Amino acid sequence: MESEQLFNRKGYYRNSYNSITSASSDEELLDGAGVVMDFHTSEDDNLLDGDATSPGSNYVMSNGGGVMSSTTHLLDFLEEPIPGVGTYDDFHTIDWVREKCKDRERHRKINAKKKESAWEFTKSLYDAWSGWLVVTLTGLASGALAGLIDIAADWLNDIKEGVCLNAMWFNHEQCCWGSNETTFAERDKCPQWKSWAGLILGQEEGPGSYIMNYFMYIYWALSFAFLAVLLVKVFAPYACGSGIPEIKTILSGFIIRGYLGKWTLLIKTVTLVLAVASGLSLGKEGPLVHVACCCGNIFSYLFPKYSKNEAKKREVSYYFPLKTLWRSFFAALVAAFILRSINPFGNSRLVLFYVEYHTPWYLFELIPFILLGVFGGLWGAFFIKANIAWCRRRKSTRFGKYPILEVIFVAAITAVVAFPNPYTRQNTSELIKELFTDCGPLESSQLCQYRSQMNGSKAFVDASPNKPAGPGVYAAIWQLCLALIFKIIMTIFTFGLKVPAGLFIPSMAIGAIAGRIVGIAVEQLAYYHHDWLVFREWCEVGTDCITPGLYAMVGAAACLGGVTRMTVSLVVIVFELTGGLEYIVPLMAAVMTSKWVGDAFGREGIYESHIRLNGYPFLDAKEEFTHTTLAREVMRPRRSDPPLAVLTQDDLTVEELQGIINETSYNGFPVIVSKESQRLVGFALRRDITIAIENARRKQEGILLTSRVYFTQHAPTLPADSPRPLKLRSILDMSPFTVTDHTPMEIVVDIFRKLGLRQCLVTHNGRLLGIITKKDILRHMAQMANQDPDNIMFN
Repeated sequence: MESEQLFNRKGYYRNSYNSITSASSDEELLDGAGVVMDFHTSEDDNLLDGDATSPGSNYVMSNGGGVMSSTTHLLDFLEEPIPGVGTYDDFHTIDWVREKCKDRERHRKINAKKKESAWEFTKSLYDAWSGWLVVTLTGLASGALAGLIDIAADWLNDIKEGVCLNAMWFNHEQCCWGSNETTFAERDKCPQWKSWAGLILGQEEGPGSYIMNYFMYIYWALSFAFLAVLLVKVFAPYACGSGIPEIKTILSGFIIRGYLGKWTLLIKTVTLVLAVASGLSLGKEGPLVHVACCCGNIFSYLFPKYSKNEAKKREVSYYFPLKTLWRSFFAALVAAFILRSINPFGNSRLVLFYVEYHTPWYLFELIPFILLGVFGGLWGAFFIKANIAWCRRRKSTRFGKYPILEVIFVAAITAVVAFPNPYTRQNTSELIKELFTDCGPLESSQLCQYRSQMNGSKAFVDASPNKPAGPGVYAAIWQLCLALIFKIIMTIFTFGLKVPAGLFIPSMAIGAIAGRIVGIAVEQLAYYHHDWLVFREWCEVGTDCITPGLYAMVGAAACLGGVTRMTVSLVVIVFELTGGLEYIVPLMAAVMTSKWVGDAFGREGIYESHIRLNGYPFLDAKEEFTHTTLAREVMRPRRSDPPLAVLTQDDLTVEELQGIINETSYNGFPVIVSKESQRLVGFALRRDITIAIENARRKQEGILLTSRVYFTQHAPTLPADSPRPLKLRSILDMSPFTVTDHTPMEIVVDIFRKLGLRQCLVTHNGRLLGIITKKDILRHMAQMANQDPDNIMFN
């Protein structure tokens, strides 16, 4: 711990302290997103919340007279570092302004000392390069864990169907790589790979074998799901869900201790493999973001520059500094290098769904691409409303109190329904890859079974499209339609379970299925009606003019955009996943259409909706505030409320100050000159006051309940027999952010977003009137949107 003297803009010095402490939890409750929340007696960041009334006026003390006493021997104890001052409780919002001031002062000290000695110069270099070291370690760990999760998930997923006799750690594809007994048409069948029916019953075909494989598929799916939810519930409740809503809230300045900790990282890594392998309609991309954030948070504690400053850990919050952009790029480079070295996809590529189409797209195809965008927007809006309604019902009923039973129930239904359909039985990533793939001579998929006219007879061959679809293609279309309905229903009930669950892959699968069906339909339409005007000029008979795989890729992007409401970043993500850079226009058209259609039913994406559902204190920078209210209409106390609860700068005793703290739940108090003047001096946090008083009593003699507390530079005049006063100036923020009562709330909201404020004080002609906290702003915005303002649990 270190003490830092910060020079504030009024010209005074103040001390700021910082240390890492762990908050104890009073009561653990599983919330709707599947995370354990700690509820404390005080409302987070609701510095003067509730009725903002209070009892405050009863504690404003008047000046007392007396004989002057000498202060030459006064021990200014609080000029020494105080452990705990400057830190934050669980579920509190950080003070961005204070953290930034601390970092600037730290940087000045390092620059001032680096010329004193070689050691100090070395320390300055270490501090300057610590950011690059953090992102390097984070990239290494994230890439290694991503590769490990991919390999383990593929292996466990194939365990549901059988086992490799030569090496049990090989999945189905790896087991057959070295086989000399496989044929091209049946490349996934080799003697080294045995199904469970072949191992248990000794036969691979027949009704008995089918039933045995069906039973083992369900058994393994339930086992994986049960183990995943059990590990999450017992060891790391924060490991459930995708983690993205909570991470967005944490980056905005909120403290959720343990959410990015070592234990959460370990359990999330293990249970993510199990959850994906169980066959539940979920993905691993969202949880991988949580895993990477855990790595970054853990490594940041190795460097004092980040471990002692909460704002430095969150340099991607409301703005994105250029240096953070470069470091993020470097971290991605390191992670990509590690992933390429591991080669988890077995194709020597870095992308999960690499595609290589041989025909360009044509202008006419923008029509079906836009229609896929409409479908994606409609699906996104429907999914968000249905999933939020189900999650809200889970929170408000007894059903949500049994997360293990819920996971097992959903996993059982998923396994029972998925097994008969080959497109739902296989791994979702493999399904998307098959739907994206362009048909050709080397493809044996049922989707590529087109008819070829040879000497008047019809033969089924694995050939390129633009031929009449065979029975295999029509059978695949019906199976895909059933798979589409299945995925839509199960994804609604799966996202939000108490297991790691991402939404990227299920959303892409739904869009890819719809896109492939549309692509085959357009392809057959062009084949049978090539003389139509729209096809005549560019789609000749016998040529490949329609690529159904491209439609699957566009549909996947459209559905993912409809759910997340991402635009530019989504197009980049699809490029990363597929490598299809030349198809930027179809992707952009579909993604923009899906966003416009989705926004017509609600502007919030799924992650923002879950943030609002859980009451997290998050001010979305994309959300516009267009109302004409003023600061005085939002501040507390209101006109009908009792006066503001404040502290005077030199009139309170320790006993009176403790009474204020014990009888109120506010997390901070304005400090004024006197009750009569109401002139603002500064702002003191409840936590800092409590820590300072306890520390003074423990380490300094003469501090009694009747000791005078003062926030001024010099001690007040006291009678000679008065006990030693207690100076609390070092914990006082003497430059709190203030606005006038006539400031438009549009400006106030913008200030809170861009500066990350916890609170701002409202004044009129220099006199303190009230306070506005982030919770007050969130409640006001909820009221303006005709929503329930009491849904905001934390601030």
